[in-house]
Amino acid sequence: MEKYELLILFATNTLFVTLLGWYLITNLQWYDYKLSRVILKHHKPHWHVLYFIIPFITYHTTGDFFLIFFYFAVVPSLWIWNKKLDKKLVLTWRVKRFLILLVSLVMFQNILCTLKDACEVYGVFMPLALAYIGSTMIEKFLFMTYQKEAKKKLKEMPNLQIVAITGSYGKTSIKNFVASILSTKFNVYATPRSVNTLGGITADINNSLPKDTDIYICEAGARESGDIYDITTFVEPQTVVVAKVGEAHIEYFKSLKNIIATKLEIMQSPKLQNAFIHTSVTDEAHDKVTFFGDEIKNVNATLDGIDFELDIDGDVLKLHTDILGNFQTINIAVALRIAKKFAMSDDEIIQAVARLKPVEHRLQLLKAGGKIILDDGYNGNIDGMLEGIRLCSLHTGRKVIVTPGLVESSDELNLKLIDAINKVFDIAIVTGSLNAQLFKKNLQVKNTIMLKDKSVLTKVLGLQTTSGDIILFANDAPNFI
Repeated sequence: MEKYELLILFATNTLFVTLLGWYLITNLQWYDYKLSRVILKHHKPHWHVLYFIIPFITYHTTGDFFLIFFYFAVVPSLWIWNKKLDKKLVLTWRVKRFLILLVSLVMFQNILCTLKDACEVYGVFMPLALAYIGSTMIEKFLFMTYQKEAKKKLKEMPNLQIVAITGSYGKTSIKNFVASILSTKFNVYATPRSVNTLGGITADINNSLPKDTDIYICEAGARESGDIYDITTFVEPQTVVVAKVGEAHIEYFKSLKNIIATKLEIMQSPKLQNAFIHTSVTDEAHDKVTFFGDEIKNVNATLDGIDFELDIDGDVLKLHTDILGNFQTINIAVALRIAKKFAMSDDEIIQAVARLKPVEHRLQLLKAGGKIILDDGYNGNIDGMLEGIRLCSLHTGRKVIVTPGLVESSDELNLKLIDAINKVFDIAIVTGSLNAQLFKKNLQVKNTIMLKDKSVLTKVLGLQTTSGDIILFANDAPNFI
């Protein structure tokens, strides 16, 4: 074989394996770096066929024609696929380590084969497999090291009070409300955004938790049994919250009973002093448990905010907040119970509630071009979406909803959502393909637009909406879902 032919094969194989590795690590990042979820739980498994399996088979079966197929089909298709993603690969150090290891392995393999003149077709599977296995081993070792560092840091803060929050709905809102209210009196630090996995919490403690913090508020999420237990026994919170529980992520847990059992793992904290549990979770009494959810009275929730009363042990507080959504009264209620445990006065609490700011992308009211926008993009539960629809019904102008429906939920709940949409909206824009058939069959809104590609959404909204409209963005699933 001529030298230039070897050089072309060498370069093509290196680029090919790197592109497959890019596809693999992108999917792994989406699914918490769990290969089983990428293979068995992926929402668009046909992508694996198009962008991984077919190119892999073609590489080993088409001989010299693969060069044409690769440069005129594989490279353009993967480039277009990546360009259209709304949740692109984030180049974390974990990703960089994987890619560096992969490129090093494929280069080593190709150099060795070239020197020995032993490879008509360079290997593809072996460097990918070794890179995945090697990367996994490296990350496990580093994670153990990071955990030790984080545990040491927590032990060096003996007076630190830790509040851990879990549940199906409202975790992030409760975390933000507790942080906002307590920060009027204490040095408070809360996990940022939706950081709620053991790995994310470990990194956050090491990199961001200030050593002068009085109260650390930690959100705990789960995709399988044992996740909450691992977080709880790691951070050892004195105060825990189990918010409302429902069928979110039902495809992973299989039953509501399994979801509840997983959320209640938070009760196993070695330092547990106080637990606040929503009445939807359990009614089993416990000397450290305070139930919440039934103490809210006289609620008036409109597009101007919420007025309500809260009865805490016979002490009635009259409250107002600019936060939107009837259901947020439950999240505020548990935040106030925690504030009481930290000896905040009624006046301090009332003022703190009045100053609460909306949680970003959770029924956040915005105004642009004469239009009212209700951004509920980060909400994925039926109660929250139904409340957003109810609030839209109070508006006198045209009503527009943009939604992919409920994700990781059931057809029954999506049908409930569709029924509510049919009663309120003038325009319904359904994004993505996950629930497209169900919506197409049951949606009765006269002006219904089905969008497979969210990249054209801005253009569609510009053509379909006008000043005076209210637009509800109800859930915003990334396009890999």
